[in-house]
Amino acid sequence: MIEPITETLIRELLKHGTSQRKIAKQLGISRNTISKVVAGSDVRPAPAKDSAYEQHLTKIKELFQLCEGNVVRVQEELTKRYEIEIPYQSLTWLVRKYNMRTPVSKRAGRYTFTPGEEMQHDTSPHKVTIGGKTVVAQCSALTFAYSSKVFIQYYPRFTRFECKVFLDATFSYMHGSCGRCVVDNTSVIIGYGTGPDAVMAPEMERFGRIYGFYFMAHRIKHADRKARVERPFHYAEHNFLVGRTFTDWHDLNRQAVKWCDEVANHKPKKRLGMSAEAAYLLEKDSLIPLPKVSPPVYVAKQRIVDVEGYVHMDTNRYSVPEKLIGISLEVQKYWDRIDIYHGRQLVASHQRLLQGRDKRVTAPGHHPPLNRKKSHQGKSNEEKFLSGHSPILDNYVARLKKRSRGRGLVKLRKLLELKRTYPAPPFMKAIQDANKYGLFDLARLENMILKNTSGDYFKL
Repeated sequence: MIEPITETLIRELLKHGTSQRKIAKQLGISRNTISKVVAGSDVRPAPAKDSAYEQHLTKIKELFQLCEGNVVRVQEELTKRYEIEIPYQSLTWLVRKYNMRTPVSKRAGRYTFTPGEEMQHDTSPHKVTIGGKTVVAQCSALTFAYSSKVFIQYYPRFTRFECKVFLDATFSYMHGSCGRCVVDNTSVIIGYGTGPDAVMAPEMERFGRIYGFYFMAHRIKHADRKARVERPFHYAEHNFLVGRTFTDWHDLNRQAVKWCDEVANHKPKKRLGMSAEAAYLLEKDSLIPLPKVSPPVYVAKQRIVDVEGYVHMDTNRYSVPEKLIGISLEVQKYWDRIDIYHGRQLVASHQRLLQGRDKRVTAPGHHPPLNRKKSHQGKSNEEKFLSGHSPILDNYVARLKKRSRGRGLVKLRKLLELKRTYPAPPFMKAIQDANKYGLFDLARLENMILKNTSGDYFKL
């Protein structure tokens, strides 16, 4: 079977006297086909016939989606649900004819931007090695739509706080901002709604007004609207992160800035005919300038100091002077530090922990040792009163302390009471005898003192 245009060409060549052999050789067809054309036989391809099963096409398409493209299951469900029996070959022919597996390609559009008109922001999870440990970090990127200049940073998580930290760092790096920032339908920036109907979170909207721009969300499943920022994620993951390790999050972000300066923004782009840095020089004058004073980005929380002298922030604890235990303090969380205020007074400032959980940061001088100072050091008052009068008494006191618990205060007080109660000669004589025989029972010592006293001072 040949096409009508080929049949016409054969007839024209025959009119001009070209042999059938030569025509067959030139057109790559058989001489039998040329003979049929000469004889006037129909050599055109048979017209395409519609399948008898195309009347069930709506049900087939519905079940094809339900069965996730499994034609065997589609065949079974057609029989089970609708009592329609279609051969497997006919089903697969219908699937191919109507492109059920491959969506029909649509014509692509193109976005053009003027300098300073738009910037695009998005995030993507990447695996990075920090301190010898592989973690999933959130890569945040912003690209100027006109010049394609890009800036990336990494964060352990990405909330509205990290978003504002990133945008603040980006505008400082770019020395300005564009009038519109296109984002996806993330709840980090959007309060409610999607696409053109999205309403931005009030705090993010206020943040945008500080730098003179507004956020705009693209329609759902329309990520091509911010295609300028999609490509840098693949480039960073397969160029910047490959073969690199980092000591901490600050080292990671420092190297990311260096990579943007030396690699990403200096690579020539076919679309631009120059590097992104060169195109940025053309766009720079059209950017919205930075505010004269950029407000610091932080989150303020009220925390009560626990019984151990710490305040809690993001699963970690930071020390304050122990005199503030039980008092409510204001904790200000910045990207790289934690500041703690009591009223208007700064009582503590710590480097913020970005990695790990349930860790403590203790500043020197905040928490003295819990062990009590030994308030009873040196000789007790009782020992001082007993000592220094006689070597015999001093020796007896020292031996008595060794045989007593602790510092021997109970027995020293009793001995001092005996010394003050009875006359010195019978007391010292009893001490001398007790020292000689190793007698340290103070009740028996008192009996000895009484015995000495009765003979010398009383006539009994």
